[in-house]
Amino acid sequence: MRNALYGPDGFYRRPEGPAGHFRTSVHASPLFARAVAALLCRVDEALGRPRVLDFVDMAAGRGELVTGVLAALPPEVADRTRACAVEIAGRPPGLDGRIAWRAEPPRDVTGLLFANEWLDNVPLDVAEADAAGVPRLVLVDRDGTERLGPPVTGPEARWLDRWWPLHAGHGPAAARDRTSPPGAAPAPGTASPGTEGLRAEIGLPRDEAWASAAGTVARGLAVAVDYGHTRDTRPPFGTLTGFRDGRETAPVPDGSCDLTAHVALDACAAA
Repeated sequence: MRNALYGPDGFYRRPEGPAGHFRTSVHASPLFARAVAALLCRVDEALGRPRVLDFVDMAAGRGELVTGVLAALPPEVADRTRACAVEIAGRPPGLDGRIAWRAEPPRDVTGLLFANEWLDNVPLDVAEADAAGVPRLVLVDRDGTERLGPPVTGPEARWLDRWWPLHAGHGPAAARDRTSPPGAAPAPGTASPGTEGLRAEIGLPRDEAWASAAGTVARGLAVAVDYGHTRDTRPPFGTLTGFRDGRETAPVPDGSCDLTAHVALDACAAA
């Protein structure tokens, strides 16, 4: 997934950019940038109007949001704002010179770090319960062919057990199997009957990515806006999908399409 999105021939390095394939709230209307600018002004006021006010746009695409936010700010606030776009792709030509372009967020941010539909593209692994109920990694060839790999172990298994259990008595699996005693749960990564085919997207890399990004804020606010779910509403077969040319498509990891999966936002918030 990482290579398909961010590798040398990855989707997010294509010249047309993501806006050539789908629209987010940033592309749909200037109202979104105005709302973010209003939030930045509220953060500015809460911080006592610092001499330098940071605005960090995570996964900035081609800089559409940060450009719109700067345009929507009152002049007095815009003059103090240090804008930074964080994006793995190269700086687009003609971007406002006031906007710094970085591959990683800056440290010691005073202001607002805003992540709009970033976490859903942070690469992750998918687990599927086999015939014995054991969660296994789903391995995918470049053409999209899938097969089950080794059992999920270690920190990933512990994450599944806490946030997206593929065993009876918890979340969506509970509706499929009521054979376990109340409160019973197998050890992380072990078998549970009646769950074959259930899937989970292991959100540990997203928790770590969000904790790292939010940790750059010394004073201010970090906000993530994304498609998401919580522990009681996990989809039983996951959400991983692809987008190409404005249409949903099979998530083939060859760099030709976006790969996205909804975010376990409760896990990120607790990271």
